[in-house]
Amino acid sequence: MSKKPVKNQEIIDNCLNYTFFAWSKQNDLNPLNIERTKGCYLYDRDGKSYIDFSSQLMNVNIGHSHPKVLEAIAKQSQNVCYIYPAIASEPRGLLGKKLAEIMPKNLVKSFFTLGGADAIENAIKIARMYSGKDKIITRYRSFHGATMGAISAGGDPRRHAVDANAMPGIIHVEDPYCYRCPWSQVLGFCDYECVKHMERVILFENPKRIAAIMIEGESGTSGCIKYPPLYWKKVKEISDKYGIILISDEVMSGFGRCGAWFAVQNSGVEPDMIVTSKGLTSAYLPLGAVTVSKEIANFFNDNAFVAGLTGSSYPLGCAAALANIKVYEEENLIQNCRNMGTYIEQQVDKLKQIHPSIGDFRNTGLLGCLELVKNRETKEPLLPWNCQPAVQGVLLEINKKLLELGLFTFLKWNFIFIAPPLCVTKTIIDDGLAIISEALNLADAMYK
Repeated sequence: MSKKPVKNQEIIDNCLNYTFFAWSKQNDLNPLNIERTKGCYLYDRDGKSYIDFSSQLMNVNIGHSHPKVLEAIAKQSQNVCYIYPAIASEPRGLLGKKLAEIMPKNLVKSFFTLGGADAIENAIKIARMYSGKDKIITRYRSFHGATMGAISAGGDPRRHAVDANAMPGIIHVEDPYCYRCPWSQVLGFCDYECVKHMERVILFENPKRIAAIMIEGESGTSGCIKYPPLYWKKVKEISDKYGIILISDEVMSGFGRCGAWFAVQNSGVEPDMIVTSKGLTSAYLPLGAVTVSKEIANFFNDNAFVAGLTGSSYPLGCAAALANIKVYEEENLIQNCRNMGTYIEQQVDKLKQIHPSIGDFRNTGLLGCLELVKNRETKEPLLPWNCQPAVQGVLLEINKKLLELGLFTFLKWNFIFIAPPLCVTKTIIDDGLAIISEALNLADAMYK
C-alpha cells in the first residue's frame, strides 16, 4: 500500500490536533480524508471512491455538489451574504412563501435558524410562549439535537452525560417500537398501547401544564422505528382532546426523505408546527426553520416574538434552500425516493434469505435501517442498546469492511442505516447492497 502524501497526513493531523470530533473519544479516531464529492459518491485524497449510503447524516438529500445550488450560492454571494435579521431580503421572503406552499396547508409562517437543534429549541420556546404551559412530551427513543434544550428533549442515551443540567419540563414516554413492543408480546396483537401509555402519562403530569407533544415525523437515528399505520392520527386525537400543541420534528425525515415533502403528510395529519433543517438546504449551507400554524402566527401579532439569532434568515442560506427545493421539483426526486425505497425493500428481502443476522428492516422512502440480531426467534440484538465502544468490536469490523469495499454509511449499535441521496439509482443501490451483504458475513458469524 502506497504511503500517503505528507499533505494528506497533515490535513488529518490538523483536524485531530486542533478540532474536536463529535461523540467520540478523540484518541480512538481515524477519519476519512475526503477531497471532493459528487452525486452519491465521496472521493478521498488517494482517489478512492465511496458510495454515500446514508447521505452523510441523512441530510445531503439532493446529492453532493449539485451545480444549480452551487450557482445560486455564488450568485447570491455577489449581492448580499448576510444582513441584520430585522432587515428584509428577497430570498428570505421567497423561502418563507415557498415553505407555506409545500407545508401542510395550516402551516403558514416560518422562523429561520442555523440548524436543527436551534430550530428545536425555538419550537419549544414558541410552544411555551403561545400556550403559557411548560411541559413537553417526547419519546425515549428519539433524537432532537445536541444543544442543551434539544438533547434534553431527546431520549437518546447520549443525553445521560448532561442529565444533571438538563432543561426542565421534559417528559419522556415509550415508543411505538413494533419489532420489540412490550405490550404486543403479552397481547399478541397491536392495540396501540403505546398511545394509551402516552395519554396516561399526560393525565399523570396534568394536561393543563403540557405545552406540546413533539415527535419525529418518522423515526431516524434511534433505529428507524416505523410507526404503526394509525399512530400519528391517534396522537393527534390526544393533542386535540387536551388542547396540546403537536410538533413534528422533520429535521431528518423532511424534504422528500420519506417519500413526501414531510413524513407526517404520509399519515394525513396536520401538526401545529413542523421543524426542519438537513434537507432544507441538503446541507450545502447551515439553515433550519420552525413553521407554525396560522393561530400561533397570529398570537405574535400582538405579543412579542421573543426569539432571535445573529444568523437568522441569512440571505445566503435562504438562497441555497430555494435552489435546493427547486431541484427536488425539477428532478422529481420525491417520486424517485418512493420508487427507489420500494426497490431497496425488495432487494433487502432477498438479503434476508442469505443473512440470518438481519432481524428486521424498517424503511420509509429512503430512510431505513437493518436491525441485526444473534437469533431471529429470541431477537437477541447483535449488540445491546447503548453499548459502549469497548464492546462494539463486531460493529467496528463491519464498518471497516464497508469502507474497505468502498461504502460509507451510518452505523449505531446493532443498526446499519440505508438512506442514500434521493437521486440514487438502482445500479448504485445494487452496488451498495452487495457491499453490505459481504460485510454482513461478519454478523452472521455471531449468529446463534
